[in-house]
Parts: sequence; structure tokens; C-alpha cells
Amino acid sequence: MRAETPRKPVQGPADLAINGAPPAFAEPLHVGRPNVADRELYLAKIEAMLDSGWLTNNGPMVHEFEARLAESLDVKHVVVVCNATIALEIAIRALGLTGEVIVPSYTFIATAHAVYWQGLTPVFADIDPATHCLDPASVERMITPRTTGIIGVHLWGRTAPTEALQALADRHGLKLMYDAAHAFGVTRGGRRVGGFGSCEVFSFHATKFLNSLEGGAVATNDDELAQALRLMRNFGFVGYDDVIHPGTNGKMVEACAAMGLVNLAGIDGLIETNARNHAAYGRGLEGIPGVSLLTFDPAERNNFQYVVAEIGPEAGATRDALVEALNAENVLARKYFWPGCHRMKPYRDLFPWADVHLPATNQVAARVLVLPTGSSVSEDDIAAICGVIRVRCGQR
Repeated sequence: MRAETPRKPVQGPADLAINGAPPAFAEPLHVGRPNVADRELYLAKIEAMLDSGWLTNNGPMVHEFEARLAESLDVKHVVVVCNATIALEIAIRALGLTGEVIVPSYTFIATAHAVYWQGLTPVFADIDPATHCLDPASVERMITPRTTGIIGVHLWGRTAPTEALQALADRHGLKLMYDAAHAFGVTRGGRRVGGFGSCEVFSFHATKFLNSLEGGAVATNDDELAQALRLMRNFGFVGYDDVIHPGTNGKMVEACAAMGLVNLAGIDGLIETNARNHAAYGRGLEGIPGVSLLTFDPAERNNFQYVVAEIGPEAGATRDALVEALNAENVLARKYFWPGCHRMKPYRDLFPWADVHLPATNQVAARVLVLPTGSSVSEDDIAAICGVIRVRCGQR
């Protein structure tokens, strides 16, 4: 894999920009700067695409990308689309969900929007503060006679409690699907994410470690569901002139599939880089009171896609103060997924009482700090970032 040249800090962390010095990094370090596993291979695929004259409409690179994804995820079907939000929307429709659908509030807003955009009601359940994923007990409390489905979210490259959620869905006769945007290449109990629930949705947005420029996919072992998804992404067409199903324009273009193929071929190197970075943050943040790094189960396959720290009351600075200090140094750390979907205006106005049911969501949203990683971040960069945090927390 050919990685990007990492940015280098222009000075040590002791001279902070907030004290009048220049930023520690000459160029911004982002949480999700795009990875390109092999630039030359991608350009060669683009040349081949241009020579073929086939740019979109279910071309050969899309077919190949789907086949390789299905093999990697160990599922029967993968249906790729233009982005993960469309993937969520057509999966919700293909499953026939109506009424209310239970989702976590602690997730990217697209999870809730995809439900609401279909004319359904997203009902927010709480999370387990230890895992940041749906708490099955909270989900069960939110079930009503109008509930038809649950959307679990695998967060940070760690998995939701699939066994408990499936048992809950079976007991109440509900459909279960997953937003797996963070979980490509991850296992639970040795089983690959992609085959849990009725289907699982992946994101290949530019900020994901496996990106296709922009894109998404639905993975499933259900033949009928896969057929419906394929029809829905292309206006319901079967053949040139025959429309047999309501649909939309959700097709992935060949240029995106080409990037997906290149990065999928280099995925082991991308994960190795993420693991290296996560370990470097672990060393750099060790021993800072009130600062804890989320870890991964060594018994499972992990993608180390995100570096997530929780900032507790024992730290010498608040989470927001650390974000401000890091941003001043050109380190664009983030407060994912603050303040929670339920506190964003569309849903705050609809469900002003939601806070009562979401204490863990509110707690976690106030503590999480997501730090830059990926092939553009070096171990020297990470040492400097951790140095900024140490200084701001009073740990010189």
C-alpha cells in the first residue's frame, strides 16, 4: 500500500497556539482525511473506465465491487448504491417498515433522517455507556403497538449487542437491521458484520477508512430483499423499458466503484495503519487522570476506524476545552455525536421529552473526543497531539 506523506508538527506541544505561538501543525489534521491505498492503480482504473465509455448504470466495476464485498463480508448479496443514506432509505422501504422505528439517538443524524424521510417516526432509545451502542433494555421500554422495526448501530468499529437485539426483535415480531457505517471488516463472536439482522448498511464515504469517494451498500442473505433493493436503486427497472417496482436513482458510478476496489484490495494495510495509530494514542494518553481511550476486543477482528477518548470530570480540562485547544493547534478533533439526534432541532421540536429516556446518551455525548487517524497521521503527529492534551490537562 502506498500511503500519503504524513504531515509533521512544526513545533513541540509545549508552545501552544493559545499562548500566542503559531499552531503546532502547519496544515490541519482531520479526523477522517481520505485514504487512497494505491493512487497509480486507481488512475489506471479510471483510464480503463474512460476507454470503455461505461461511466454508470450498473457497470462492470460496480459488479466486481459487489462481488468482492460479498466475499469479504461472507454474505450472499451486496447491493452498492450512491451513498449510505440512500442505502438506509431503500433498506427501510424494502423491509416494509411502518409507524415507529427504534434507533439510538447517539449516532450520525442520517440514521434518524432516513427513518423520518420515509414518513416514519424515529423513536430514540438509550445506549450502554460502556459500549456506546443500543441498550436492549431501553429499546424494550420504547416499544409500542406502532413499532415495526429496530435499527441498531455498530459504533466506532465495535459491534452492537446483536444477540440481545435479535432476541428482542423476535419476541416482539419486529424487523431488525443495522447501520454498520463504522464496522466494515469487524467480527462479533468470530462472525463478520454484514450478516446480522435482515440486512446491514455500510458507508464508503470519503471519511471512512474504506472509501469509494462516496458510496454505500446493503448486505443481506435474503434473496427476495436483495432483489427488491436492486430494483429500488434503479427506478424499479427490469430490462430497458419495464418498470415493476417503485424506485429511485441510487446507482453507484464506476469511478466510485473503482476507488472502492482499490481500497478493498489494500484494506489490510489500512487496518494495520489504524491499529498502529490506536496503539500510539494509547501510549501517549496513558496515565492522564480522567482521560480514557476506548479499546477493542483482541479476540475479534477490528478495524480501529476511530480513536475515541472519553474525558471525565477528573481530567484537568473539559472535553470542550480540549477541542478548543486542539483546534487552535490545527488538530481538528471532534465532539461526535454531540449533542445527540434528539437534541438537534428537527427532533428536539418533535420530541421535547426525549431527554427523560436518554441519560446515558447525554452523558456520553458530553464526554467523547474523537482524534485524527488514518494514513495521513504519523506517530510523531500523535505524540504531538497527546502532548497538547497533556499540557492542557496540567500534565506537563
